[in-house]
Amino acid sequence: MTQRPVALITGATAGIGAAFARELAKTHDLVLVARDKARLEAVAAETVAAGAGGAEVLPADLSTPEGCDLVAARITAADRPVDLLVNNAGMSLNTPFPRSSVEREELLLRLNVHAVMRLTLAALPGMTARGRGDIINVSSVSGFAAMMPGSTYPATKAWVTNFSESTGQLVRAGGVRVMALCPGFTRTEFHQRAGIDAGKTPPWLWLDAGSVVRDALRDLGKGKLVSVPSWKYKMVVFGVRHAPQALMRRVARGTRSRIGRDDH
Repeated sequence: MTQRPVALITGATAGIGAAFARELAKTHDLVLVARDKARLEAVAAETVAAGAGGAEVLPADLSTPEGCDLVAARITAADRPVDLLVNNAGMSLNTPFPRSSVEREELLLRLNVHAVMRLTLAALPGMTARGRGDIINVSSVSGFAAMMPGSTYPATKAWVTNFSESTGQLVRAGGVRVMALCPGFTRTEFHQRAGIDAGKTPPWLWLDAGSVVRDALRDLGKGKLVSVPSWKYKMVVFGVRHAPQALMRRVARGTRSRIGRDDH
């Protein structure tokens, strides 16, 4: 029997990460990564019941070197290397930068930037040697402009988008695809766990995690370097990129930073 390809998903226990697990269970064996082992096992059982041939659980804290090393070792395992990597785990801070702490800002950078870089770098040599492989780095539409005054979260997501697009251009000729997924507001546990009042966001702005994932996989198949799900957020990104900066700064003054660990 031909083995199915392997997909490794970080932040796999809820939200966009769990939606990736449910969708990819139809075509892949899974490696599910997050901090909470019990929740990982619950998602693994759900995906196996839905059709996944196998679902490994790999508890790891990607904000630590040890956690990144553990996941990187699984990505490069010679017997079952990873064919599709989804870097989904991330976090945000609600403290304006001048009042933040070095510890919190470094935690943000380790999870949102360093872990994405570390795992992508772990995956690419094997993928390029095999002449195939896919990486989806979950970013955000907030990374297209400084729309959250005092917040360093959009800056980390700007890095993820730029890094993914640049790396994707480099490796695409060798059969490897790297894509940044940039969703807008998506209904996940993230907002409730972070204490964010989701009721303040207009209902029409919300996206469904399953739809975000299906759009992402469709765009990956088309070879896109950046995926912005939903026409409404495509319009937002177009406006952000082309509107006068003075107007964007006035809009930004009405926004507020948020806090949360999007470990899904």
